[in-house]
Amino acid sequence: MGESGSGQHNGPEAGGVGSDRVAVAARQSLRWVWIAAAVGLLHAGFSVYWAVGGGWLLDTVGEWAVDLRRSSPVAAAAGLGVIALVKAAASVAPVTVAYGRLAPPRLWRALSWVGGVGLALYGGMNTLLSNAVLIGLLGSGDYNRTAMVGHAWLWDPLFLLWGSALLIHLWLSRQEGRTSYSTA
Repeated sequence: MGESGSGQHNGPEAGGVGSDRVAVAARQSLRWVWIAAAVGLLHAGFSVYWAVGGGWLLDTVGEWAVDLRRSSPVAAAAGLGVIALVKAAASVAPVTVAYGRLAPPRLWRALSWVGGVGLALYGGMNTLLSNAVLIGLLGSGDYNRTAMVGHAWLWDPLFLLWGSALLIHLWLSRQEGRTSYSTA
């Protein structure tokens, strides 16, 4: 903020360069929160699909998931349904906070920071470890290749993307006093 040679104030409240940067950050932030929501809802969608009996890509989660669904279909469906609800809520809450529709925003932003860090770390570490197993750096070679590929190349990178997109949104929208964006 400051004054230009013409004596006009160029701070955000005057519609100057600072306000342009805030507006750009706000638009970018909203893009990232929508990316995070889309990836989270993709994860939730597969959990719903598996909960109602779908089988495509279930073996990429692990043989345990296939076995559980075969031996205890009601318990598996209930568990997957709860997981889907949690994933969906975690996907939608940051969007509603970004648009000022969920209070208190500080609480939800704090939870989003924790969730974003957790998702990014979980996804990043498991992506690295799964790929290390696949190329022979870790493990004895006695593993479920389909599940390992699913974690290395699909599910864990999606967790990493979800968490990273959420963290980018939170970082771009961190300016003190700004907890939501006008859609006007």
